[in-house]
Amino acid sequence: MQIKDVLLAPGNGAFFYDDQEAIRSGAVQDGFVYVGAPTTPGFKSIRTPASSLSVGLVLADDTVVWGDMMNVQYSGAGGRDPLFDTDKISDLTSRVVAPRLLEVDASRFRDSCNVLKLVGHQLLPPAVEYGVSQALLRAAAHLQRKTMAEVMCAEFGLPLPTRRVPIYCQSGDAREINVDKMILKSVDVLPHGLINSRQKFGVDGQSFMDFVKWVATRTHEIGRPGYHPVLHFDVYGWIGLEIGLEPQQIADFICKVADSVPGFTLNVESPADFGSTQAQIENFAKIVSILDHRGSSARIVVDERCNTLEDIRVFAEARAAHVVQIKTPDVGSIADTARAVLICKENKVGAYVGGSCTETDLSAQASVHVSVATQADMMLAKPGMGVDEAFSIVGNEQNRLLAILNRGRSQNEKIG
Repeated sequence: MQIKDVLLAPGNGAFFYDDQEAIRSGAVQDGFVYVGAPTTPGFKSIRTPASSLSVGLVLADDTVVWGDMMNVQYSGAGGRDPLFDTDKISDLTSRVVAPRLLEVDASRFRDSCNVLKLVGHQLLPPAVEYGVSQALLRAAAHLQRKTMAEVMCAEFGLPLPTRRVPIYCQSGDAREINVDKMILKSVDVLPHGLINSRQKFGVDGQSFMDFVKWVATRTHEIGRPGYHPVLHFDVYGWIGLEIGLEPQQIADFICKVADSVPGFTLNVESPADFGSTQAQIENFAKIVSILDHRGSSARIVVDERCNTLEDIRVFAEARAAHVVQIKTPDVGSIADTARAVLICKENKVGAYVGGSCTETDLSAQASVHVSVATQADMMLAKPGMGVDEAFSIVGNEQNRLLAILNRGRSQNEKIG
């Protein structure tokens, strides 16, 4: 018996859960709070502190390995699970999941994750899958005396990685200050921008376009010589809301923005929300096709309506995005995050291992190992909405991991 007990500890996510629909409908920001009544079920206020739940597996040698459960910032939006309820998740985990964990072979990661798939005829909440699978990955790594990345490579038949994965930082509302931080730290992909309201997008998108041009200019002004990041902006559907839901018009606008920052690759995340997964796939595929036909430097990134592993498969196979955000708490098991990256690669679509600012240091570190093992195209600096903390957690974990892998590789070469 490799797992002899299961511990639960309530915790904090690194940011807040926000009612996206209320914000999109015009809720006014007063300092850090939003004024008005929430509209998404489960929210008692438009902005509420993010909660999490840690699950600890007590192994036979009394080592305790942990994983963290939580939902994403915009819970209940775009087909996602509702607001995280720590008490309900704790009860479900204690009653249903914990007894199963005492019976698994924790040294076999993918097999042990099968315990997370069904409760009767119902799926477990993705947040539970996410947190427990992190703990199971750490358990397998401990028992095998390997890194989590090495466990992933062995389980999925992948070569040990040699390349670092580019890191993407998000600015939150402190856009200008955080953009400067990103540039001074030579972040690979920036700045997200949090373009989540009409005020930030502007009439006909003018405020958004001005911000894009400012970011490009700022990289030249204060960046080191030769620094040339990818510019990535999340517009939360506001191109569709302001410009209209015609794919041709959306593509025209995106091309106009890309042309305003020549020489940069421009990622535009969530240009529009077409109301359903199928409509999203059909219309995103049209936008991608138009941009490709024009030879634009702009790339479409899908987020909303692309939540589960199966969603990711369908979007990738339909080429309904240039890049897919694999939103880790929504995907569920971290083994499925690895599968999602590999599906994207098979279909020649960019794989971005994302997640949410509401995550924790533990979930961020586990995500790094999966991203590096599968050689994703980019990964999110998380948790939180600041730059410094998230960039150091993700960047340092990646550098430590690569140092370990390089040492093992050089030792094997000496033996060989």
